[in-house]
Amino acid sequence: HFKGVRGVRGSAIDINAADAPTKIGELAATELGVVDIVICNLPANNEGPISDGDDEALTRLVSRKNDLVEGICQQLLPMMKSSPAGRIIVLGFNRSVFSKDGTDSYAKSEAAIAELTRRLAAETAEYGITANYIQLGAIMTPESRRVFNNDKELRDFCIQRSAAKRLGEPVDVAKVALFLATDDSVFVSGTGIVVDGGVASA
Repeated sequence: HFKGVRGVRGSAIDINAADAPTKIGELAATELGVVDIVICNLPANNEGPISDGDDEALTRLVSRKNDLVEGICQQLLPMMKSSPAGRIIVLGFNRSVFSKDGTDSYAKSEAAIAELTRRLAAETAEYGITANYIQLGAIMTPESRRVFNNDKELRDFCIQRSAAKRLGEPVDVAKVALFLATDDSVFVSGTGIVVDGGVASA
């Protein structure tokens, strides 16, 4: 992903391993020393789109995200305390993680991300660190492309649901993340920005 980008290096860690947060902390300590920005964009890794009523799958998905985000932030917080502008940005779940009949589950996942972020913001505020989240609409990532290719009905539903009448692109999210990562958002914390092109009226 970083090939050809000057001044950027990447490292690979198995995010599904039990010690992933510890490994990330150790790598950051070795390579960076001080951490300014943490963007938690973690994969869903669920078996298929989640429908309303599939509470077990939703709980498993949200719990995994919470555990990873909190574990990673706990490992990196000592290094963020030294930063003059610490930023935590949590990305919610792509709409493609949920089926056409999963609107309520999608809303519950956003509520869980919002609560997690508010907690992180309260816990880190004394160090001048902000924590915010980005709630994704239907963003055309490689994984969501696979989902939409297999489920054209879900793809069309997401397009019709959006007031912009299109699927989002990763750059649409990146621009919001950039705002939250800079001093332009210094007085914004514990809140979220929805990136879904707006919701069409019923």
